[in-house]
Amino acid sequence: MGDLREPKLLKDKLAYHLSAHANTPDLPTLAALEDYLMAYAPQVLPYTTDTTALLWEAVDQNQKILLEGAQGSMLDVDFGTYPFVTSSTTIAAGACSGSGLSVKDIDKIIGVAKAYCTRVGLGPFPTEDLGQVGAYLREKGHEYGTTTNRARRCGYFDAVAVKYACRLNGCSELALMKLDVLDGLEEILVGVGYENSNPSLEGAKPIYKRFRGWERSAGVGEFNALPKEAKEYILALQELIGVKISSISTSPQRENMVLLP
Repeated sequence: MGDLREPKLLKDKLAYHLSAHANTPDLPTLAALEDYLMAYAPQVLPYTTDTTALLWEAVDQNQKILLEGAQGSMLDVDFGTYPFVTSSTTIAAGACSGSGLSVKDIDKIIGVAKAYCTRVGLGPFPTEDLGQVGAYLREKGHEYGTTTNRARRCGYFDAVAVKYACRLNGCSELALMKLDVLDGLEEILVGVGYENSNPSLEGAKPIYKRFRGWERSAGVGEFNALPKEAKEYILALQELIGVKISSISTSPQRENMVLLP
């Protein structure tokens, strides 16, 4: 993007790269490449800036800044289930290294977790259910990749993994998503420990705590209006992970977000 601000520098760089591929057939000319790229300059340059300086200015003016992380904590390249991880830092610490903000600038860290667990691709998943419940969660929760439509692996809430992730990220609160997907299950399990535990979690067997299911939480907007069993489930998760659950989604609609005081 920066090269578009310096046409002379851009031309020199293009010439250098073209010379390195001089034997490539059907190579475009320098003029054609230059014209192609510079045509985008007026469209792109108004939206480019020094984003770190922009954020620093916002901090100095006491403005609110919202940073959203990508992918799950267990996919973190350093603290996830290596080697079944991504190539970057997915925990809250990455918000600073990726934005230029200081750790002192962060005043709230909200963890986000589903009311059950999912995983894409290979890797340890102690609470995965390969039977009817896993299939039920996948279909009702639309657990398919947004781009690839790849089916996600589904299973019960893993309180051990979520507690680890909350400690790793320094979560001040937790948002619990997709509670309504659990509607209709007669019994809901929660992983509270592992047998055959090891650092990689390979071969770990879950130790479950059992909860009674409920019929309908979908669309409920207040905590007290939730089914008794759903409230017991939420409060139990909060106790198990040691972090306050501050909000709960009961449908894909934004207005169906239960806020806890």
